Amino acid sequence: MKISYKTLAVLLLTTFISLPSLAQNSPVKGVGAVSKVSISAQKVTMNTDQNAHVEVTVYTPTVVRVRMDKQPLGKDFSYAVVTQPQQAKVNITQNDKEVTIQTDSLQARITKNPFAVAFYTRDGKVINQDEEGLTTSWIGEEVTTYKKMQKGERFIGLGEKTGGLDRRGSGYTNWNTDAYAYTTGQDPLYTTFPFYIGIHNGLNYGIFFDNSYQSDFNFGASNDRFSSFGAQGGEMDYYFFYHTKLADLITSYTFLTGRMELPPLWSLGYQQNRYSYYPETEVFRIAQTLREKKIPADGITLDIHYMDKYKLFTWDKTRFPDPAAMNKKLKDMGFRTTVIVDPGIKIEEGYGAYERGVKDDVFLKYPDGKYYAGEVWPGWTHFPDFTSQKGREWWKKEIKFFAETGVDGFWNDMNEIATWGQKMPNNVLFNFEGNITTHKEGRNVYGLQMARASYEGARQHMQNKRPFILSRAGFSGSQRYSAIWTGDNRAEDSHMILGIRLLNSLGVSGVAFSAMDIGGFTGNAPVGLFARWIQLGAFTPYFRNHTGVNTRSAEPWAFGEEVTEIARNFISLRYKLMPYIYSNMYEATQSGQPLMRTLAIDYTHDDKVYNGEFESQYQFGKAFLIMPFESTKNYGKVYFPQGKWYDLWTGEVKQGNREEMIGVQYNKLPIYVKESSIIPMQSLVQHTGEMPTDTLTVHVYRGDVANSFVYYEDDGESYDYQKGGFYKRTITYDPRRKSITFGDAEGNFKTKFKHVKVMLHGYDEKARFKVNGKKADTKDDFASFIDPITRFDPQGTANPRIGYSVRSLVVRNDNGRFTINF
Repeated sequence: MKISYKTLAVLLLTTFISLPSLAQNSPVKGVGAVSKVSISAQKVTMNTDQNAHVEVTVYTPTVVRVRMDKQPLGKDFSYAVVTQPQQAKVNITQNDKEVTIQTDSLQARITKNPFAVAFYTRDGKVINQDEEGLTTSWIGEEVTTYKKMQKGERFIGLGEKTGGLDRRGSGYTNWNTDAYAYTTGQDPLYTTFPFYIGIHNGLNYGIFFDNSYQSDFNFGASNDRFSSFGAQGGEMDYYFFYHTKLADLITSYTFLTGRMELPPLWSLGYQQNRYSYYPETEVFRIAQTLREKKIPADGITLDIHYMDKYKLFTWDKTRFPDPAAMNKKLKDMGFRTTVIVDPGIKIEEGYGAYERGVKDDVFLKYPDGKYYAGEVWPGWTHFPDFTSQKGREWWKKEIKFFAETGVDGFWNDMNEIATWGQKMPNNVLFNFEGNITTHKEGRNVYGLQMARASYEGARQHMQNKRPFILSRAGFSGSQRYSAIWTGDNRAEDSHMILGIRLLNSLGVSGVAFSAMDIGGFTGNAPVGLFARWIQLGAFTPYFRNHTGVNTRSAEPWAFGEEVTEIARNFISLRYKLMPYIYSNMYEATQSGQPLMRTLAIDYTHDDKVYNGEFESQYQFGKAFLIMPFESTKNYGKVYFPQGKWYDLWTGEVKQGNREEMIGVQYNKLPIYVKESSIIPMQSLVQHTGEMPTDTLTVHVYRGDVANSFVYYEDDGESYDYQKGGFYKRTITYDPRRKSITFGDAEGNFKTKFKHVKVMLHGYDEKARFKVNGKKADTKDDFASFIDPITRFDPQGTANPRIGYSVRSLVVRNDNGRFTINF
C-alpha cells in the first residue's frame, strides 16, 4: 500500500503532538526540567517545571545529600541521622545547562533539562550517575531514583540481607518482618539498613536512603539497564559518599548515623542462652556446670518463661521467688543476667504495667482514638508508641523494675512489630515526634526507638554501669543503642555459613556489634555442626549460644566429651584474646570499623573475594583470616588475599593472591594471621571479672608492611572512660626501620598489666634484639594460642615446630615509650 506525502505528514505531526501528551498523561511522573535555582554556601535549592522541589547539600567534602519531593519540602527530621552539615570549602557554579558543586574530594554535576545528578572524581571519572531518561520519578506516592549501572559494577551492604556478598542481579525489600525459621534466600528479614556500597573501575561509593517507608532496592534484578532505590511514600532523601578506601565509607556513614557506645566488657564473653531456662534451680545448674567444666562464660539469658504468664515487668514468683538474690548469686559466680523484653503489654485489669500505660496514654492508637490491640505471647496486648517522647519516658521508668533486681542486659525481641497473623493494620498511628504518621512510615523505626528507650532507661537506672542492649529489629542508627542479632535461624550448615555473611554485611552497614544464634535456633544441630559453629562463634562480635523450645539441649557438654573439649578450647581462646577484641570494639566506637570484616573492606577490588567459594571468608579485626566450612567438609578451597599469612596452628607461611585446597579437621577451624599483625592477649580467665596474670602478651608477626594497633583498656563497666578513665597506647611495627614501638600511654586508668611479654613470630634463634638500644635476651618460646593444642589434636597432625620459630622477651610496663629493634 502506498502512503501519500500528505498522509505521511499528518501521521508525523500527530506523533510529535502526542509525545508531550504521552509524557504529561503518563502515570509515571518525572522531576522535569529545572526552572529556578538558588545557591548558598553549601546548598543548591531548585524548583522544576513539574512542581518538584529539590535540595542538594554538601554535608562534608565527601558527603552530599540529595533531597526532593513533589511538594514543598517538609520539616527536616530523621531518626537515623545525627549530624548536621559541617563547614567545608565548596565551590558552586552554574550555566544554562548545569549546576556544578565541587569540594576537595568530588564533583556533583546537576543537569537542568531534564534534572539529573552525576558524581565525579576531581579528575573527571564517573563515580555514580542517574540513568538518563529515568532519573527520579513518582508512581502515585511511590518514589524511586534510577542509577546507571557502570561496567562491572558490584554492590554490597544493606545490612541483614540473605544472598551473596555481591548483590548484583538481586532485589531487596525493607519491611521489618518476624521471619521465624527463615530460609537462606528469604527477604525481608528483621531489620532495615538502607545503605549500600557500589564498586567499579577501581572506585567505590556509598548511598544511604533515609526513608522509613517500605523501601525497595534493585541492583539489576529483572532488568539490564539500572540499579534503583525507592520507597512507598515520603521524600526521595539520600546521602552520597565517596572515598578512595571502602573502609572510609563506613567511617563517614557512621559519622552521619552515629557509632556504637563502648559495650560492657562482660558482654564480649561467652553467653549461654536457651528458650527457656527455668526455674532458678535450672539457671544455677547451668551456671555451676560451666564453672565445673572450666568453660569460660559471662552471661546467662532468660527468655519469656521468667515472666508471670508472659506479662512484661513481672517475675514468675513460683519459678523465680527472689530474682534479686538469684542475680546477686550469679554475679558472685561471675555471671551477668540478660532478660528478654517484648513490647506487647497484656490487656488486663490489675496488671500494673497495663494500668500505668493506660494512665499515661502511651499506646499506639487507631485514628478514632482507640488503642490498637494485637495478639502475642500474653494474649491481646497494646504496644507503647516508642516514636513519642512520652512513650519512651514511660518505658524508661518501667525498666527500673529490672535494674533494681540486678539485671544487666536487655534483649529486645518481637519489635518489628510481631503479632500473630503478621498483618498489622496500616491505619495504626505513630506519633513520630509530633509529626503524626501511619504504620507505613512508623514500622521500620519501631525497633530502633524501642532499643533507644531500653538503652536510655537502663543507663538512667544502672548508676554509672554500662547496660547491654540486644535487639532483633532495627534501622540505620540502631548501632547507637544496641547490638543486633539475626533472629530465628535454623540448625543447618547453610544457615551457619549464611550467618557469617549476614554479620559481615551488618558490619559494612555500620553495625559492629552483632550476633547469630550459635548452633541454630530451630531444629537440632548434629554433633559436627555444633562443633564447627562454636568454633566460628568464638570469632563473632557477640558470642551467643541459643536454641529454641522443644529442641535438644545445646550446652557444649550436651554433645559429648570431645565437643565439650573443642568448645572449651575455642571459648578459652576468645578469653585470651579479650584485650585484642576489646581494643577492636573501642576502634568501632571511634571509626565505625567492624570487628568482623568481609574481605571486601580491605581487598575491595580483588575479584576473588566475591567468588561464591570465598565470599564467606572474613577477617576478625585486621589480624585474623577466618575460613568457614560446613561441618560435613573434610577439605575445601580457600583464597589467600595479597600479603603473607601465617597458619595460626603451625606457623606455616602462605603467600597471598592465590587459591589453595586445604584439609579441614573436625576439631580445628582454619585460621591464619596476616603478616605484620599485632595481637595483645592475656592469661586465661573463667570470666571477664576475674583478674588475669600481670603480664600482657603481645604477639607480633614478622612481615614486609608497616602496621599499627591501638591497645585500649578501661574498667570495662562504667562510663569513667568518658572522663579520661582509660589506658591507651599505639603499638607500631615498622619493617623498614626494623622496629616495634610501644608509644606513651594515654589516659589516667591504671593498667592491670605490670609486664609486657613480646612474642616475635617468624624470627629464628639467630635473630638479635635490642630494647631502647640495649641488647635484650630472648628465648625460643613457641606459645600456641591454645595451650593444650595436642589435647584436641590427638592424631598429632599439627606440628607447630615445622619451619617456624618464635622468640620472646619481657619488658616492664612502666607506661613510657619503648622500642624493640631487630
